[in-house]
Amino acid sequence: MNAPDLGLPVDVPSTALFTDQYEFTMLQAALKARTAGRRSVFEVFTRRLPEGRRYGVVGGTGRVLDAVENFRFDAGVLGFLRENRIVDEPTLHWLSSYRFSGDIWGYPEGEVYFPGSPILRVEGSFAECVLLETVILSILNHDSAIAAAASRMSAAAGGRPLIEMGARRTHELSAVASSRAAYVGGFSSTSDLAAGFRYGIPTVGTSAHAFTLLHDSERDAFRAQVDSLGRGTTLLVDTYDVAEAVRTAVEIAGPELGAVRIDSGDLLLVAHRVRQQLDELGAVNTKIVVTSDLDEYAIASLAAAPVDAYGVGTQLVTGSGHPTCSMVYKLVARAQSADPKAPLIPVAKKSLGAKSSIGGRKWAARRSDAYGIAEAEVIGTGAVPTALADRQLLVELVKGGSVVAREPLESARDRHIDALAALPMSASQLSRGEPVIPTEYV
Repeated sequence: MNAPDLGLPVDVPSTALFTDQYEFTMLQAALKARTAGRRSVFEVFTRRLPEGRRYGVVGGTGRVLDAVENFRFDAGVLGFLRENRIVDEPTLHWLSSYRFSGDIWGYPEGEVYFPGSPILRVEGSFAECVLLETVILSILNHDSAIAAAASRMSAAAGGRPLIEMGARRTHELSAVASSRAAYVGGFSSTSDLAAGFRYGIPTVGTSAHAFTLLHDSERDAFRAQVDSLGRGTTLLVDTYDVAEAVRTAVEIAGPELGAVRIDSGDLLLVAHRVRQQLDELGAVNTKIVVTSDLDEYAIASLAAAPVDAYGVGTQLVTGSGHPTCSMVYKLVARAQSADPKAPLIPVAKKSLGAKSSIGGRKWAARRSDAYGIAEAEVIGTGAVPTALADRQLLVELVKGGSVVAREPLESARDRHIDALAALPMSASQLSRGEPVIPTEYV
């Protein structure tokens, strides 16, 4: 990740081939037709939220900025395109010096969005903008899906910490991106060390059932872990008999035992029994962590249980049933010629189905009521009404090809907290429903 100002340790390789071939065939044809240089405006939006969701969460903006910066065609990439006859020689020559030199505006990471929200606006020549479609969509669709699932789980947890632990349930690189998006959405830590290394997310982890099974007895396993990690460690107590394990854990670690983890069974019932047992043994400050295929509904069902933290894996990294946000990247305006002064003309796809779009470069603002609670997502293409001038949502991310809005991940996390606080209370309900505020076009 090329962000020395943040002290991040990982460099991202070229992202130029994280794309679909038709981006290159369009480029070649546009270069030949001499339309590739026309100033163009592309926008990212979704026509609808996943079924039953009340709001979306913008995730992955920081990764998009890195991807745009690293969209370069080195000798190896150009060689691949040449050998496989993806494009012709004039196009290869053009690609050899590719650098995005346009502007990008968008909703800042952690902000919420709704159907039609212009989440990202990419402006520049058609040629340089069209190539970015696939990589931008792949990042935003994935990360926003995870961030939204994380946000719902965080709301269900009611302030109790959430641990991201889904690395073994998805692609190894998706796991790192998922950890990042989950952190934006409200998770407090991750088990994935690559995410900790790359993004500075707090990491946690103690032991699995294999560690207990390795030893001749559960007592031996607990003793080895406490001797190594100290009394503040978390002991896994459901390998054999939970009650016996809790008793043994407190005998070995004493009342200073940090936590016990429960990974199976009726979590609601077992958590109550374990809490009572811990208290009776004097371990009143020992916390209870639960795992085992949790989603937001399972977390909500444990609201009355004496649970101190949740570990979530599979359901989080798969978007809790919605692994994509169905975002699209559409041309909404373009100039009549390559003349930089040529005016922009709104363009839009016409469709008999649900795939039509609205032309013109958009602005977006969120109108609030007298109490500061959002009541509508307002989107327009003309002048911004005076009453909404200070409520605009898009911020400048890239200017003249240079990133101008890189920020620490904590900023996106804090922004999401503020954005949720400004939505109607029904936004946090898990029951199926329409978006919590309507989208209005002016």
